[in-house]
Order: sequence, then structure tokens, then C-alpha cells
Amino acid sequence: MTTGMQVALPVCLFAAIFLWTGSAGVFIPNLTEACYRCLCFVATKCEISHSCTAGYCGPFNISRVYWVDSGRVTLPDDDPERNHAWEDCARQYDCAKGIIEGYLQRYGRDCSGDGVTDCFDYMMVNGNGGPGCTAPLNGSVNGRRWLERYELCRNSLY
Repeated sequence: MTTGMQVALPVCLFAAIFLWTGSAGVFIPNLTEACYRCLCFVATKCEISHSCTAGYCGPFNISRVYWVDSGRVTLPDDDPERNHAWEDCARQYDCAKGIIEGYLQRYGRDCSGDGVTDCFDYMMVNGNGGPGCTAPLNGSVNGRRWLERYELCRNSLY
């Protein structure tokens, strides 16, 4: 191999990896489109037109505190300092996915203790809040509803 090829190959490889990771966002294991769909279904049965109710907005039922913890994701060209920026993003499915990604990047872990971080764990993070994700969900009416919806979705999408 010539010296030019020896230099060009690693540079091209580095550039390809940099561009791939830079354009695709952060890699979170097992956070697939099917998982997003289940997280959405668990929250609101994925009602895309879900507005805001009692401080929770959009198809993923996102609160302002959740949005802040996620890194204050906004729609393109919006200002996170604008009063309703979080609501506008949370009500739009693709932008809300960015909020979910930011929150799971911060808090996502093996909440169920089975040695794998998967969509069930992400559902537990959302149900219990990131710091308390290991608490069982079946202890409350809302938690049991989340578990039931998750199983329905998981069985239909996976």
C-alpha cells in the first residue's frame, strides 16, 4: 500500500464515522422506532393530536420538568427560552422523540435488573422517572395501565 493510501484510508474512515454519528444523533441501545411507538402507546395510546392536559403535552405526555431534564430540545429554529417552546416540541411527534432521546440518554439504564437495557427499561424510566426507575410499576393504577399497554404494544410490534 502506498503512503498516500495509508493516510487516506484512516482519514476517510474517521470522517465516515464522524459524519454517521453526528447526523444520526446519540446511539441508545434498543431505542428503535418500534420502542418509540410503544412508549407513545403507553403514554397516550399514541394520540398524535394529544394537546396538553394538566401540564403534560403531546403523544408522549411530556412534562416541562422532563423536557428540561432531556436537554431542552426544541423545534428547529425555536428558542428554548421561549415560554411555550417545550409544549410546541412535545406536541410534535418527531420533536418529542428528540426529548425522549435526551431523557433516556441521561437516565436510561437496566431498571428491571435483567442485565439488558431495553424498551421495557425505557418504559420504566418514563413511568417512574429516571432516578427512581427500578420501582415496580404494578403498585399503582397508572403503573398497571402502563404495564398493560406496554404488553399490548410489545406483542403487536415485536
